[in-house]
Amino acid sequence: MERASCLWLLLLQLVHVSATTPEPCELDDEDFRCVCNFSEPQPDWSEAFQCVAAIEVEIRGGGRSLEPLLKRVDANADPRQYADTVKALRVRRLTVGGAQVPAQLLVGALRVLAYSRLKELTLEDLEITGTMPPLPLEAEGLALSSLRLRNVSWATGRSWLAELQQSLHPGLKALSIVQAHSLAFSCEQVRAFPDLTSLDLSDNPGLGERGLIAALCPHKFPALQNLALRNTGMETPTGVCAALAAAGVQLRSLDLSHNSLRATANPSAPRCVWSSALNSLNLSFAGLELVPKGLPAKLSVLDLSCNRLNRAPHPDELPKVDNLIVDGNPFLVPGSALPQEGSSNSGVVPACARSTLSVGVSGTLVLLQGARGFA
Repeated sequence: MERASCLWLLLLQLVHVSATTPEPCELDDEDFRCVCNFSEPQPDWSEAFQCVAAIEVEIRGGGRSLEPLLKRVDANADPRQYADTVKALRVRRLTVGGAQVPAQLLVGALRVLAYSRLKELTLEDLEITGTMPPLPLEAEGLALSSLRLRNVSWATGRSWLAELQQSLHPGLKALSIVQAHSLAFSCEQVRAFPDLTSLDLSDNPGLGERGLIAALCPHKFPALQNLALRNTGMETPTGVCAALAAAGVQLRSLDLSHNSLRATANPSAPRCVWSSALNSLNLSFAGLELVPKGLPAKLSVLDLSCNRLNRAPHPDELPKVDNLIVDGNPFLVPGSALPQEGSSNSGVVPACARSTLSVGVSGTLVLLQGARGFA
């Protein structure tokens, strides 16, 4: 009886320990999604092996430096020796975040993943330290359809995109670079993205129209169709038009929402002719009191929702448009007139104000048409 009581007390202690000490990695019951958060002072990185069966994997490093891992792995090893093992992994979407990563370790990991079936890679809240090592001529490129970078800093300055390109297959279709520390690329080093159709540069409020000209390296995005520029410091549609013309891109969809846009362009600015391919323009949440000047002559969709329009737009203010969206403007909501001087009323329809708060500055939605074409 005494022995049974001791065993019972021991079992209770084990249950208490397991309940108060969560495992760093969790795999769902369907073996679909696996999440690892290595926030412990002395993490056991081998726990990540629980994720080998998952299709969607997320790994967080707890903000620590991964420099010690260079002593445990050979970042310069020939990845072909792991090719069969890596090809057997089910992972299609991978997120890595919250760490300081040596560039040598990053390049080594990308070389190994080049033999996987990975299609979507997200790097966020990372500090890439050191210089990117050169790749062997025979190195395979990681064949991603979508790459998303959020709040990633690079020690290599303006050349980071060109150096990262060396580890990627040129067939990338969707690229998102949000909350970037620098979008001033070394365009002479950047190679063309021949298949890239969607580019998201949102949540870079210091970009502005001059920065956009520098970021859209001329003739490097020949297939670009969808561009998102939410919360990027854009001032007028005309200024954005000029930047797009300088880059030589023929967009179908342009998102300028969540910018403080002016209705009138600089009188000294030359007139800009929009690409005839553009059929969708999003100017929502832009603080507009009037329909801005210099819009494309014809659009399929023009989104002016959640602005400060105090009256319905006149036909002569609008392009020829099939679908005009003006929801959430004061002229449609009784009692939501434009604010008077000294008034606490912001002129923003309450529903739109709630939407802004729920989304944050703009969100980081990436346009992924065709980017998830895997089984």
